Amino acid sequence: MLLLALDTATPAVTVALHDGTSVLASSNQVDARRHGELLLPAVDRVLAEAGTRLDAVTGVVVGVGPGPYTGLRVGLMTADTFGLALGVPVHGLCTLDALAYEAAGTDLGGPFVVATDARRKEVYWARYEDPRTRVTEPAVDRPADLAEAVAGLPAVGAGAALYPDAFPDVRGPEHVSAAALAALAAERLAAGAELLPPRPLYLRRPDAQVPKNYKVVTPK
Repeated sequence: MLLLALDTATPAVTVALHDGTSVLASSNQVDARRHGELLLPAVDRVLAEAGTRLDAVTGVVVGVGPGPYTGLRVGLMTADTFGLALGVPVHGLCTLDALAYEAAGTDLGGPFVVATDARRKEVYWARYEDPRTRVTEPAVDRPADLAEAVAGLPAVGAGAALYPDAFPDVRGPEHVSAAALAALAAERLAAGAELLPPRPLYLRRPDAQVPKNYKVVTPK
């Protein structure tokens, strides 16, 4: 097994290579506006660091979000392209699940919440019983509306860090890493679990909309 993992559902542009046992190489850069510019060079760096070639990859893992439309589609389209070019399977994984899995090294001590920045003064979030077990579906909400659902729970993720009134107990990490994404995917595949299809989990419509009631101009 040689999994190429990537995620662009958050401001992090993150890539990793996993051999089914451990992470061979990884790259993490945080820049919400340069996903398309940074992703492929990151893939090249990871392959070079691992001393291997793209055609040695046996599977691709991609974070399906939830995340903003523009950034998320960069990773998904890249993963689909690699899968088609290499003739290998492309597996999807919830980005929040990977962030929860990465939080296993922190002292959470029980149930917790993962929250990423959804912009528009909202967060993408889900509740977890432990780093491997999500107990609610991913959702998008205003932090002020989550008081009852997250009361008393520690929180992980940059979305939580933005709203201390709603999430007073914030732990690391802030952003997802492809290393965690790959490790979780490898663990689930080894257990015979079926991963998600590589399709975007948007949860809401794109920010860019076609104007309503716009005037159609036709030639005379």
